[in-house]
Formats: sequence, C-alpha cells, structure tokens
Amino acid sequence: MPAGHRVSRTSLAVAAFSTVVEWYDFTLYLYFSTVLARVFFGGGEGALVTALMGFALAYLMRPVGAAAFGHIGDRYGRRPMLLISMAIMSLAMLGTALLPTYGQVGIAAAWLLFALRCVMGFSVGGEYTGVIAYLLEGADPRRRGLVASLAAASSEIGALLAVGVSALTVSLTSEDQLASWGWRVPFFVGAALAGGVWFARQSMEESPEWAALHKADALHANPLGHAVTRQKAALLRAFAISALGSITYYVGISYVPAFLDTTGTLGEERVLWLSTAAAVAVILVTPLVGLLSDRFGRKPALVVIALLSAVLPISLFTLMAGGTASEALGGALVLALVAGGMSAIGAIACGEQFGEASRASGLGLGYTLATALFGGLTPWLAQLLVERTGAPQVPGIMIAMVAVAALPVFLTMRETAPGRLR
Repeated sequence: MPAGHRVSRTSLAVAAFSTVVEWYDFTLYLYFSTVLARVFFGGGEGALVTALMGFALAYLMRPVGAAAFGHIGDRYGRRPMLLISMAIMSLAMLGTALLPTYGQVGIAAAWLLFALRCVMGFSVGGEYTGVIAYLLEGADPRRRGLVASLAAASSEIGALLAVGVSALTVSLTSEDQLASWGWRVPFFVGAALAGGVWFARQSMEESPEWAALHKADALHANPLGHAVTRQKAALLRAFAISALGSITYYVGISYVPAFLDTTGTLGEERVLWLSTAAAVAVILVTPLVGLLSDRFGRKPALVVIALLSAVLPISLFTLMAGGTASEALGGALVLALVAGGMSAIGAIACGEQFGEASRASGLGLGYTLATALFGGLTPWLAQLLVERTGAPQVPGIMIAMVAVAALPVFLTMRETAPGRLR
C-alpha cells in the first residue's frame, strides 16, 4: 500500500474511474432522446417532451436511492454499497436494451422504459456519493481533493464514450435499422461496461474508517436519522454546495447545446463538437482545481467559483445567443471551466462536512436532493423561461441567483481540507 493512502492505489483507481457508467447512461439517454421518442412513445408531436419529462421525473428517485444506499453504506460498509448499486445499474441498462418497443406493445413500452429509468435513478442515488465517501476515507488526506476530482473527470470520460458509441451506431445503421434494433446497441455496451465495473469492484478493500467503526461497535443503528437530527448545519452546507454544482453543470454545460440550437447560433453538427470540447475542458480543469483545493483549501475555492458563477453566466449566455460561432464556443468553454471547477471541489467538500458514522447517509441526502432540484429540472425550466420571455440571459440569471444564495454559506463555513487544517 502506498505511503499516505489508507487503501491500495488499485482500490482508489477502481472507485474513481468507475463513475464513467453513471454519466455514460445520462449522456446516452439525452443524446438518443429523439430516437427513444419514436421507439417508445410513437413519435409525433409531444413525444420528445414526454421522453425528456420522464427523464427528469426519474431524477426524483435519486434522493430515495441516496437514503437507502446511504443506510447500507453506513451500516454494512462502503464496499457492499458500491457493489449493490452497480449491480442494479447493470441490470437496469441490460433491461432497457431488451425492452419491447411501442410498435410491439403500444404505450406499455413507454411505461416500462420509465420504470427502468426510475430504477436507474434509484441506484445512481447511492453511486456517486458512495464513491466520494470511499475516496475521502481511503485516500491520503493531503491529496483528497485531487483523488476525488478524478471521479469528476472520469464522469466526463463516460459522457465522451456515450457520444462516441452513439455517433458510431448512428453512422453505421440506416434510419430503419436504428429504430428497429440499432438503438439497443449503446445500451448493451453500457450494460457490459457496468458489468465490468462490478467485477472490478470485487477487488476493492473496505474503507478503513468504516472498518474501525465496525470493530469498535460504534455504528449508528439509524445513520440517516443521526445525520438529520445531529448534523443539520452539515446538511445545509452540503445542499448549498451541491445546488451550485448542479446548476452550473446542468445549465452551464448540459443545457448549452439545446440553448444554442434554439437561438439559432449553431447547427446540430457544430453543437456536437462544442459539447465534446466542453467535456475535454472539464476533464482538464478538474484535477487542477482538486489539487489547488488541497494546497489552498476548499473554502477559498468555493468562494472564488461562487463569485465567478454570480458574475459571468449572464453576460456569457447573452454573448452566445447573439454572437458568432467562435464567441459561442468561447462562452461555452468558460462556462464549462467554471462548472468543471465546481464539480472538482463540490463532492469532496460535501463529504468532509459529515462524520464517518453517518457520512454516506448525510452526503447522499444533502448532495442528491440538491441535484434532483437544481440538476434534472433546471434545463427544462431554463428552456421554458427562454421560450416564454425571449430573454437569452435567463439561464445565466438562474445560475447567478443560486451562486448569490450559496455565497454566504461558503463564507461562513469552516475549512475542511486536512492539509490546511494542519
């Protein structure tokens, strides 16, 4: 075992890079939403909106999954938590690939798809927060920020993989083949990827902090209740951190392609390349911000990112709506860098708010509740407001409002980076 680390580098690597599955599935569904609207909802007017609404509603299962898996993680160990969540994700993706279509069973196909999306949302609720809790407890305390930021970077690798597999599938199949069987291929790939991660996780060691609590018989019978009753301030801080992280990512990155397409700034092909460039920017910036947070602290990083989020997005969305293609690209990359920086620091800063006895439960509840509210629903709300008001700066105003609300929390929170505490 490397000096400083509490678990082996292999265990840390498996945990950090296994987040590719969650974001592969997330990006795949959005990228294939037009195809899925035809396959499961019969096509026609309103089919795409219904497909996207089902995706947003399934996000509400994340807090439910976080509560369930947080209990497993705090009571029975981080390793069982991560194994069970990935097993469910594997089965959900495989089940999606095997679903009957609208042409075969009618509207029942849409309900079956929605049910599996809820299962996926439930399992994802314990996935990312479980990984962060494990990395926090297993990494060298002086390098927690850097190690945890790799999980955020690998999420973007999953998104790039989904885009690549989807593009390859579309290019190698005709429209009829894509609607008949081709749409199943990326989901089979995702199921195989998730299954591979599940097998890799079999070799992971248990978190040493949880093992010490178990050995000392110091585990709480109701860890979620302990987090809610004894760590209210920590839940508030985690919610604030996750709220800003969610809206900067889901509106500042995920929604931008639809925004540019709606405003007529870029066509579909250029938007795809822009999304790829944004993902690469996030991959590059997250380890840097994670490393800086280890050196200078979580609190300064959060304050700086909140200030940038309050000042930049309004002007950047205005610029992207009325500017040239190069200005749109520049604005999207700046937004991606801000969101990537927040992704790098947000999860580890949330996890450090809680004691180890109820960390998985507290982190899961505070983090995923904010993600459900400020993540899954905000792209839809941003598009609705842009259409109704005609104001392109609305998405930037949404980000700025959350940043301003979160800033006092960041300014008054204590520093949690172990290196800065010493």
